[in-house]
Amino acid sequence: MASGKNPCLSCGACCAFYRASFYWSELDEFTPNGVPRDMTRKLDDFRVMMKGTGGSTPRCIALMGEIGSTVYCGIYSRRASICREFTPSWENHQPNLRCDKARLAWGLPPLQSDDWLDPDSNFPKAA
Repeated sequence: MASGKNPCLSCGACCAFYRASFYWSELDEFTPNGVPRDMTRKLDDFRVMMKGTGGSTPRCIALMGEIGSTVYCGIYSRRASICREFTPSWENHQPNLRCDKARLAWGLPPLQSDDWLDPDSNFPKAA
């Protein structure tokens, strides 16, 4: 990737394609620095979901920016486990079909292993 940035910072497709649901105990009223309750809604007796991710045209309330250009998570350090556990394609040297599917839905090509290379050294980017 020519910019040298994490390719997720120019994507955001997963945050505007999938429902982000997780166990209620991850909310800030139960977990210090947890997900802000006011950014969620109840899904069932055990789970909540990020506002904006439950409809036919999902977009997480915490997603800031323009998909496919420049994006970031407005609550990155407080994001839910479902978000923390989502591994983009090739970040760990393996494809992720869910990542590819979300990107394709937004007209973006699937990530390639080279997207995770540091353009100045041709080595994987430092974590």
